[in-house]
Amino acid sequence: MNAPTKTFAPGRGDLGQPGENGWRSRGKSYQQLLDEDTVQPIRPSLRVESPLEPGSTKVPVERYISQEIHFQEVEKIWKKAWQMAAREEDMPNVGDYVVYDVADLSWIVIRTGENEFKALRNACLHRGRKLKEGLGRKAKEIRCFFHGWAWEIDGALKNVTCPWDFPAVNPENSRLPEAKVATWQGWIFINPDPDCQPFEAFIGDLSKHFDGPGDQSRRYKRAHAVKLLRCNWKIAQEAFMEAYHVVLTHPQILAAGGDSNSQYDVFGNFSRAITPNATPSPHLDYEISEQEMLDMITDSQATSESTFTLPEGAKARAFLAEAAREDLRQYWGDEVDSINDADFMDSMYFTLFPNFHPWSAFSRINYRFLPYGNDPDMCIMEIMMLDPYDPSKPRPAPGARQFVDADGDCADLTDLGGLARVFQQDAANLPKVQLGMKAMNVPGAKAEVQFASYQETKIRHFHKLYEKWMGLD
Repeated sequence: MNAPTKTFAPGRGDLGQPGENGWRSRGKSYQQLLDEDTVQPIRPSLRVESPLEPGSTKVPVERYISQEIHFQEVEKIWKKAWQMAAREEDMPNVGDYVVYDVADLSWIVIRTGENEFKALRNACLHRGRKLKEGLGRKAKEIRCFFHGWAWEIDGALKNVTCPWDFPAVNPENSRLPEAKVATWQGWIFINPDPDCQPFEAFIGDLSKHFDGPGDQSRRYKRAHAVKLLRCNWKIAQEAFMEAYHVVLTHPQILAAGGDSNSQYDVFGNFSRAITPNATPSPHLDYEISEQEMLDMITDSQATSESTFTLPEGAKARAFLAEAAREDLRQYWGDEVDSINDADFMDSMYFTLFPNFHPWSAFSRINYRFLPYGNDPDMCIMEIMMLDPYDPSKPRPAPGARQFVDADGDCADLTDLGGLARVFQQDAANLPKVQLGMKAMNVPGAKAEVQFASYQETKIRHFHKLYEKWMGLD
């Protein structure tokens, strides 16, 4: 069933009203919606409010289109910041590896023990040939296929062809250089900077927002989709840091998504947005029934036509949360009875600087955005879907990666189900944003973009961090 064919009026239906921190969209705030949820008390992290100070942020378009700035980012961000490189289940066995490339940097992330990982620089110490590509299984060594030099999987020198001809080479000075490695809830992070801040200090209180049902170590990567985009990596990720774009980019979900009633918060090196679902958008200029909201959500999640009838007097939000609770019971037993409706229903999307976007609770989506080589006009968007599994059994193997090039349609990312068409709506915008920014960058013009005080909080916060790392503050 499609959303009701009635009109909406962006900027008209969404009339403002006073709030504690200024003006906001009409309708219930997120905290008011939590008060009505059927399972109480609410998880403490959902009750936290930490807004960014009011104001607008203007950013020069040069930040998105300049080749020089891209190379500065390589030096000041990609060589210095903690960054998500892989998922543990990508490497279930000792010797399994994933090559992590960012700009022209490359690292072999490899499992070296039951609970040990290393990140080795992906270049031979003889003539610099790249050592590994893609993913590999149960490697016994890391060998260069140019002249045969080899290393153990932990980076120790194993073999030099004709060692008599390299009197200065020895095991002490010829280990493969390493990046620092940390693990967090099944994710593997690396940092090339030997003098970097400890990972635990870098992420701060992030784990408090991923406790209980949000713990991603209790999930496995069911799907991994990769889309090449004709835009800068920052343009791409900014499109997924706010719900402000929903009214015109995704109008089909307005019937059951409180887009401009989202809550935005900032915490050190990460930020959060929570968009409530099974509640109507403030942009609608008509009343919508609970049954219409239910139909919209179940249709968007299904691969075929499906209809559920609400019991008399029931709310779509509570009904869907209870259905999800019973579905999860097969894995987590009676623990599900204490999980809030919000954890099942709402989109809770975080950004950890610079480019990792994990979603908490039962929002299965996780994003990563990377520059495409050294081209500031291209980037790689990755969508990883994490599903719960039976903890009494081994973590399932991850789904195979699906790839769509810059001219391809996200609809071909079939492992994403009904979400693929939503991502295609986003993907259609982004190359045009890149082109528009270039059109702005003419002599005599004030070439800059601006972000909203509240609804684009996460983007404003990102640029504050970006300016700090780039030495612009």
